[in-house]
Amino acid sequence: MQMQHLRREFKVAREKNESDADQEVASDDSEHLAKLNANLAKVEALSKRLVAAMGQRSPADVGLQGPGQDLYMKAGMAYWAEMLSNPGKMLETQAQYWGQAMSHFMEMQNALAEGKMPLLPDDDLPSDKRFTNPLWRTHPYFNFVRHQYTMGSEAIRQAVADLEGLEPKDKYRVEFFANQVIELFSPTNYFATNPDALEKAVETDGESLVHGLENLVRDMETHQGEILPTLADPEAFEVGGNIGRSEGSVVYRNRMMELIQYAPKTDKVHKTPLIIFPPWINKFYILDLKPQNSLIKWIVEQGYTLFVVSWKNPDASYADVGLEDYVEDGFLTAIDQVKEITGEKQVNAVGYCIAGTTLNLTLALMKKRKDKSVKSATFFTTLTDFSEQGEFTPFLQDDFVEAIERQIDQDGVLSSYFMSRTMSFLRSKDLIYGPAVRSYMMGEAPPAFDLLFWNGDSTNLPGKMTMQYLRGLCQGNGLANDGFELCGETLSLKDVTVPLCAVGCKTDHIAAWVDSFRGVTKMGSKDKTFILSESGHIAGIVNPPSKKKYGHFTNADVSGTAEDWLAAADFNEGSWWPLWEQWLAKRSGAMVTAREPGADGQEILAPAPGIYVKEGKAA
Repeated sequence: MQMQHLRREFKVAREKNESDADQEVASDDSEHLAKLNANLAKVEALSKRLVAAMGQRSPADVGLQGPGQDLYMKAGMAYWAEMLSNPGKMLETQAQYWGQAMSHFMEMQNALAEGKMPLLPDDDLPSDKRFTNPLWRTHPYFNFVRHQYTMGSEAIRQAVADLEGLEPKDKYRVEFFANQVIELFSPTNYFATNPDALEKAVETDGESLVHGLENLVRDMETHQGEILPTLADPEAFEVGGNIGRSEGSVVYRNRMMELIQYAPKTDKVHKTPLIIFPPWINKFYILDLKPQNSLIKWIVEQGYTLFVVSWKNPDASYADVGLEDYVEDGFLTAIDQVKEITGEKQVNAVGYCIAGTTLNLTLALMKKRKDKSVKSATFFTTLTDFSEQGEFTPFLQDDFVEAIERQIDQDGVLSSYFMSRTMSFLRSKDLIYGPAVRSYMMGEAPPAFDLLFWNGDSTNLPGKMTMQYLRGLCQGNGLANDGFELCGETLSLKDVTVPLCAVGCKTDHIAAWVDSFRGVTKMGSKDKTFILSESGHIAGIVNPPSKKKYGHFTNADVSGTAEDWLAAADFNEGSWWPLWEQWLAKRSGAMVTAREPGADGQEILAPAPGIYVKEGKAA
């Protein structure tokens, strides 16, 4: 009787547990369903905003969306010429790709039919951080997709590489745009073939897709209907708050720029003041992101009276502003103001990127005018000889430049959007598709990264200046060749005769160091120093000694080619800043009492970083 009683109790308990489990599952399913329905409702609301944002889009010139038809015709003609002259080679290439793709497909089909897990080894695949999810190796579907993409990509690259009969610039452009197609069609860019996005959507009951759509709508609303992923959290930084915070004062302002004088950090300073001209394509606070890597702070701490120019972000009213305005109302005016404030007859000057190019124009003009106000010049990642256009070759041909000109005629300025997009396409995997996947498919918030925040805070370019730069300097290479007409003079690199120091960056994809070096060899100065920093356009310059991260190369002989210079150069551990400061100190005079902004009744217009740097934050 007791046994029967126990059996009945166990039966009741088991049935109760099963009932409770069913209720828990049902409850859990109900919660998931409710969450999914809520997310679907959010998608509907966001979709309406998305449609409205798309309606804000202003049609851009078609020439800015891709290469001109002439490039397609040249590539097509080259392909058919190769087909006619060597049909066997072309057919062999095609057959090889078809054979690989079909063999892979049949292997997968047969293995699946036999109930196996048909996985190919990764040994033959290039390392690619996009494919780190284990499912790319362990799941038949994703494994198949990845291998097919790799084979297709290689087939496209090989087909382009085999094209003959194209001019070098045209061949480079075909290769560039073919690679853009390859990057565009990466399976990681599409929801159905991205295991990371699919897994997260399931785990979050679709919430990740809602966040992704929110991010997409936000970016399209910010960029007036255009899609450009936000690279950094726009709310994480404040210029003058947690970045760009070095102590100083705006001591002069005109329509082109603000002049900032930084407060001294030493009792004594070098007699000759230093002025830095940053590029106006971006904003100057790249040199003052945070105290740990601020070049501005470091220079002041070495005992210099430092001035930095902060450029105006132009609107359509600046359409007729040209390089002559930057030279006269920017460079020359700033130099005169620094001389007046400090009471010195000469200054040392630094130009970064396009400002370095324009500093060369200014120095050549001063030579013509017999103006000796600049004692020495330093150039950071500066191009002056454009005979080789490097990675910008796809964007410096007539079809693209003519499209820019038409857009400028319409808008008055070259919008920061087009500049940002162009720069991003030079590294589309890292600056377009990767951020888009994380933001729009994974629903992740952009990181709080100060460098990427600065990168997104780009500026417009005046119409006239843009075309002078593209036509006269980049395409015409006037400064390095027959001369560039500006301010009533013909200016040439041979007119740059002040002592100079140039800093290039080894992996710079914007201003290739070999091109920068070639320009230095054409300058007229007899006192030349060249330093090659490791890393790229920004990290190679913003490389404080405290980080001990990137080294630099030195070689006193700058008379030969860049290749010869590097072959004979010495490698030095750590930042190039101390070496440059030693060079600068020798040209900066004796030590005098430190100069405070506002001394001797000088008017203070605003505290650093000023108001221009905060105006018209580019979309």
